[in-house]
Amino acid sequence: MYSGVTSSQKNMFRIYTQLASGKRINTAKDDAAGLAIASRMKTQETGYKVGADNAGMAMGAANVAEGALGGMSDYLQRIRELAVKSMNGINSGADKQIYQKEIDQLKQGIEGLARNTSFNEQTLLDGSMADMAVATSPNGGGMHIQMENSTLKALGIADLDVTSKDFSLDAIDRAMDMVSERRSSLGASTNALQHTINFNHSASISQLSSRSRLEDLDFPKAIAKKKQDEVMGQYRMSMLRRQMDQKKSLTALF
Repeated sequence: MYSGVTSSQKNMFRIYTQLASGKRINTAKDDAAGLAIASRMKTQETGYKVGADNAGMAMGAANVAEGALGGMSDYLQRIRELAVKSMNGINSGADKQIYQKEIDQLKQGIEGLARNTSFNEQTLLDGSMADMAVATSPNGGGMHIQMENSTLKALGIADLDVTSKDFSLDAIDRAMDMVSERRSSLGASTNALQHTINFNHSASISQLSSRSRLEDLDFPKAIAKKKQDEVMGQYRMSMLRRQMDQKKSLTALF
């Protein structure tokens, strides 16, 4: 009888622990297999959350880079406008020098954007981050974003000079096409990252829901079990007292 009371106390302690934590599984002895599965699910859940955070950071970097490329596109548009003006036959050599001076200033603006555009202290458009890896999956894998070198040299306009006799618009047009393609690529990458964020959030919630069904406590069932154990405990104590009273009565007869 004593061992039965001890077992009941252990069950009551376990139930109170579950009610206090809200978890059906608090230690490995509650459900060893379930604990291992829940742990793996939590790892996946956390991995998806971190992956979504990483994708969000990458989106921020892509947006910054795309904004800088937009600025370069504006500079190039103005450079082309000045170049076309300089090609007018009524312009003197001095006039072309004036156009070239403004073009040189615009080129400095492009180079400044390429050299100084950064995110989290990482420069984006000077060629140092041409292939940015983004860990979006729980296992550390993911996608890559191309942050192409967009310096004047890489765009092919470092030596652009409208005063040159053999000057043409070809170099400017190629540079404009390169910048447009890079902006489009970053836009596509941003869309892909947004889809990844949405998926990761959904997957994380699914993992949490599955883990909750596995390890969370069924409160109505646990409370009913608690009441049942309390009643059984009271019954055992009552029977123990009755046995003790009967022994006392028998002893009194002798």
